[in-house]
Amino acid sequence: MSEAGQLQDYSVDQAAGAIVLVLGAVASLLLVVWQSKCHCKVNLCYIFQCERRPPSEDEIKGLKDNAKDLKDKAKQKQQAQASRQNKKPTPTPTPTPTPSPRSPGGEPEPEPEPISSSWRTL
Repeated sequence: MSEAGQLQDYSVDQAAGAIVLVLGAVASLLLVVWQSKCHCKVNLCYIFQCERRPPSEDEIKGLKDNAKDLKDKAKQKQQAQASRQNKKPTPTPTPTPTPSPRSPGGEPEPEPEPISSSWRTL
């Protein structure tokens, strides 16, 4: 008869994989809770306590205004760069000639000789 309730022998890498999977599941659950817009309080063994509250209407309005200001500044910066580039004509680089596969004498390079099979007998 088999003994019920007894674990099999596991290797260290299997135990480490199980621990990583459990910690990943707990971390992803905490991430979902933390990114949600609900009011939550996290208590980790009475050592670390954290409380998260969703932003109020005034804070949301302030964040939207800040985002709009940043977008306007970025657009002005791009327009200034574009106007500077239009004022300075950039010289176009001349294309360099590609080297031909022929040697300087105009003759094609000789084909390489095949390697002898004597090295295989060593």
